[in-house]
Amino acid sequence: MAEEKKTVKSSEKKETAKKAPAKKAAAPKAEKAPKAEAKKAPAKVEKPAKKEEKKAAPEAPKATEARAFARDVRITPRKVRLVADLVRGKSVKDALGILAGCNRVAKSPVEKAIRSASANAVNNFGMDQNALYVAEIQVGDGLKMKRYIPRAKGSASSIVKRTAHISVVVKEKK
Repeated sequence: MAEEKKTVKSSEKKETAKKAPAKKAAAPKAEKAPKAEAKKAPAKVEKPAKKEEKKAAPEAPKATEARAFARDVRITPRKVRLVADLVRGKSVKDALGILAGCNRVAKSPVEKAIRSASANAVNNFGMDQNALYVAEIQVGDGLKMKRYIPRAKGSASSIVKRTAHISVVVKEKK
């Protein structure tokens, strides 16, 4: 009988040795997945309850305007103001049409700022693209880079390289 037990044990050891790695590899994965699901499930149930409480609060009023800024544009503000005056108060569609036919250096940064403001209005606030107009467009001084150039008899002259800040506000016609 002792011999039978030994043979049975040795054969069991061989079988368990062969099967054990497969069981160990499969078992931890199976065990981890239910634990992770068990942990996540209560968290998902709790989060919507909190959101429902927040939704009960009154909603903020709908935005009526959208803004865009172009800072430190490497053109003098005086030149940019000439272009900004052309499009102030016009619809966005008309303003872009005017800028397309304009032959000024400052047309591209102004056009870019208007397009950005209208994209902000449509994508962020859900306004109607066709009802937008340029309510405000302001051009201010940006940084002034001061440089010097050598002149005759050892003197120097200053050069001021100006930049402009462009701010555009578009609103929706009612």
